[in-house]
Amino acid sequence: MYYDELRTFITVVEEGSFTRAAEKRLISQPSVSVHIQNLEKEFQTTLFVRSPKKLHLTSTGELLYERAKQIIQIYETTKEEIIGYHQSFTKELKIGASFTIGEYVLPALLEELNHLYPDLRLEVIIGNTVEIVEYVKLLHVDIGLIEGQSNEKGLDLIPFMKDELKIAAPNNHPLSGKKEVTIEEMQNQTWITREKGSGTRAYLEHVLRSHGLKTRNVISISSTQGVKEAVIRGMGLSLLSYFAIAREAESHLLTIIPFREESFLRRFSYLTSPYARGKKPLEVFIDLLRNKDL
Repeated sequence: MYYDELRTFITVVEEGSFTRAAEKRLISQPSVSVHIQNLEKEFQTTLFVRSPKKLHLTSTGELLYERAKQIIQIYETTKEEIIGYHQSFTKELKIGASFTIGEYVLPALLEELNHLYPDLRLEVIIGNTVEIVEYVKLLHVDIGLIEGQSNEKGLDLIPFMKDELKIAAPNNHPLSGKKEVTIEEMQNQTWITREKGSGTRAYLEHVLRSHGLKTRNVISISSTQGVKEAVIRGMGLSLLSYFAIAREAESHLLTIIPFREESFLRRFSYLTSPYARGKKPLEVFIDLLRNKDL
């Protein structure tokens, strides 16, 4: 296995320079060149198109970059498992989570996990659904928790809990005093929502399409807290997870509008790569998700 060569190749791609890669890997620039040449010889392909100002990956270079990340991850996981036979449960788990889960659901799970394994090092990355899927694909995280859907090939998507979304409105909104709201009353409203790529944004767009709802305006904010603040300040309506707005509703900072036609239900899911399997902390966390009565 060309372990050192693959590590060097990944570094060259991410640094965009043989010189910077040599500095980061603490080896000479000629050694970097030899590593790349060895890989090109092994795979019988050209990995880079070189120009005076920038390195460009070839199509096969892009393929090898993705596979190299996976190979290195498998190697590191295997090494960790073997070392684990001789050491206590002191390891690391990297979790990616979309905003609603990461900010309102995950903390309780982390509290329980930390109670069970206080020596486990935890790292959490929060982003929108599209970003978390990419992090799992590239093995930047061991597991991703998302509120949207993913058709990414090669990744396993497993539902683990239900989520109900509610229509949130400013307290002074004309619909806030009603016991029940119809489709007709939802026409031509201003909606505050998350950015493209968010699972919550995708769900709102699905609701608008399926009910034939026209909008007066759609305002995008790349933060759930920002969306809530905009609603509280009277800028418009929003469709958000009840997990995200429960406190504000209980404190009467905003109003939940009862919608006559239906409830808005979806599933939270966890996403894993087969290349990350076998890592004990990951299996422990998945068992926690499976056994949690949420």
